[in-house]
Amino acid sequence: MSRWKELPASTDQRTRQLVTQLRRLKDHSGLSLATLAARTAYSKSSWERYLNGKKLPPRAAVESLARVCGTDPTRLLALQEVAAEGWGWESGAKTETEVEAAGGVGAAGLRAGDTEPGPVRAEGARPENVRRRRSPTRTAVLATAALLIAALAARLLISRPWQDDTPPAVQPSASPGAFVHEPGKAFDCRVHRAHGVLTADRSATTQAILANGTSGWGVVEAQCLLRHRGFDPGAVDGIVGENTIRAVKRFQTKSGLPADGIVGPDTWEALRR
Repeated sequence: MSRWKELPASTDQRTRQLVTQLRRLKDHSGLSLATLAARTAYSKSSWERYLNGKKLPPRAAVESLARVCGTDPTRLLALQEVAAEGWGWESGAKTETEVEAAGGVGAAGLRAGDTEPGPVRAEGARPENVRRRRSPTRTAVLATAALLIAALAARLLISRPWQDDTPPAVQPSASPGAFVHEPGKAFDCRVHRAHGVLTADRSATTQAILANGTSGWGVVEAQCLLRHRGFDPGAVDGIVGENTIRAVKRFQTKSGLPADGIVGPDTWEALRR
């Protein structure tokens, strides 16, 4: 399983959202960075920069990733448009990596696609020789993407403050109400896949820390997911006990995670895959 570095705290939220979706798509495909480089016009080092938030991936790179992974690039391109605004320049401008993919700087000092000589911009600098352009269609795409980002941000504010590069991926079909523990009572588990991830519809959390003695719907969700994956947590009672801790440790070992028996963001991500 890929272990991504946490994005810098200074990363713009729009860029964070784009990179998160690209990471999830790449991980879901099972392709390595070397394989992406072999199947696209972008090098392994370019993909490392894009997926670690060091450079904004250009539209062509986003389209290439979607194509290789067999998915529709429309939503990713909308996120890229909005993220480009956060970088201070329009996504229609060529990045150094795009120039490299198109053939690089020629002997006469021209970059691929340019019609007259111009300096190659420094890392992160705004290209001076690219004219800003915006069509009605592009404006509509940006407006749609802005609405999408606003909706996602509103859901984040309701569920939790921004903590890492993993967005909330699960929405329960209905609120289970306040958790009340009743001795001897066990909950039913109906695990299914929704929006590309596993859920038992008991909790949407991807961030809750579940240690020994913790109780609540998040524990029920984790116990159901553990049982679904073949790691018996004992009775699904909504309380972290010894049986649940042992099941978590076995699952973490199988998933290549530190086997501490505590369910945290990395374990949630592995459980919901």
